Amino acid sequence: MRPSSKPFAAAALFLAAALAAPAAAVEAPYDRQLMRLAEVLGSIHYLRRLCGEEDGGWRAQMEALLESEAPSEERRAKLVASFNHGYRSFAAIYSTCTESAVQAIERYMSEGEALTSEIVLRYGN
Repeated sequence: MRPSSKPFAAAALFLAAALAAPAAAVEAPYDRQLMRLAEVLGSIHYLRRLCGEEDGGWRAQMEALLESEAPSEERRAKLVASFNHGYRSFAAIYSTCTESAVQAIERYMSEGEALTSEIVLRYGN
C-alpha cells in the first residue's frame, strides 16, 4: 500500500507560495533544508512512479519551488542537481517496486513533510 501524497504535495505547494527569497541573494538561511527537500522530491518522483503512480506531480512541485524561489543561475543549478541526485540515487538501486522501495517512499514522504513544515514555520512570509 502506497502512502497518500496529498498532505505532502499540499505542503510543498504552500512552501512554494510562502517563500519569496530575493533573486540577488546568494544563499538563503534555509538553503541546506531546501537542497535536501529538492533531493527528497527527486527521490519521491522516481520511487512513486516506479511503484505505479502515473503522475504525482513531484517534478511540478520542484518547478513550483524553483519559480517561487527565483534563484540565481548558480543556486538554481544546485537545486536541480539535488533533485537529480535524489532521482538517480534510487534509479541506480531499484528497477522494480519492492517492499523496501515502498518503505523508502514512506520515509521520504515524512521527511519531506517535516522539511516543508520547518521551512515554512521558520522562514515563511
